[in-house]
Amino acid sequence: MILANFAVIEGCDGSGTTTQLKLLVKNFEKNKNRETVSLTGVNSGKIYPSLYATNEPTQGHIGLLIRRILKGEIPAEKETIARLFAADRGEHIHAPGGIAERCARGELVVSDRYTPSSLVYQGLECGRELPETLNSAFPHPELLIYLDLDSEAAIKRIGKRKEEQEIYEDLEFQKKVRAAYLDILPFYEEAGIKVIRLNGEKAQDELADEIWSALCKMPIMGK
Repeated sequence: MILANFAVIEGCDGSGTTTQLKLLVKNFEKNKNRETVSLTGVNSGKIYPSLYATNEPTQGHIGLLIRRILKGEIPAEKETIARLFAADRGEHIHAPGGIAERCARGELVVSDRYTPSSLVYQGLECGRELPETLNSAFPHPELLIYLDLDSEAAIKRIGKRKEEQEIYEDLEFQKKVRAAYLDILPFYEEAGIKVIRLNGEKAQDELADEIWSALCKMPIMGK
């Protein structure tokens, strides 16, 4: 099932998914309630929908536990991590005020990471079967934006961060991550999802403009 009004930004660690979501919020604020003017000079009264920008792991109790595990603060089995991601996602989608409810009432929801991250990361960690099973019932996004970035460039970006590195942030694993993303994107395309591949090495503002352009073509945006 494809969930209308729902878009996801994906990519390896360091690809800029979090940065781009923040820039998207700024772009949205700049353009919301903007009236478009026709060739006759008459205002059309176009109003953008509400935007709900979110991320996974979430800021809920399960998501915060996952973040501590990813930082190496709490040990956990690989299969346990896969199950925790799925549990966090279930709350993210179905809890009151969650993604499904917001999309149904006409909001545009954009998430930094979703099921593709689990299929890639947990698929590499504990095999494809478990994460595929755990995530099979979740709806697909209407739009999937993938930020492609060379693994060496990704590691350089990660190294410039002030915060501590997470458990998946090493070069060899990130090479596998990129290959896995490229491997699963056709699956989403075959499922009828609009998949946009963007060059994650571009300047942040240029990439932000491309993401904004892709979102503006979603039916909810009225273009």
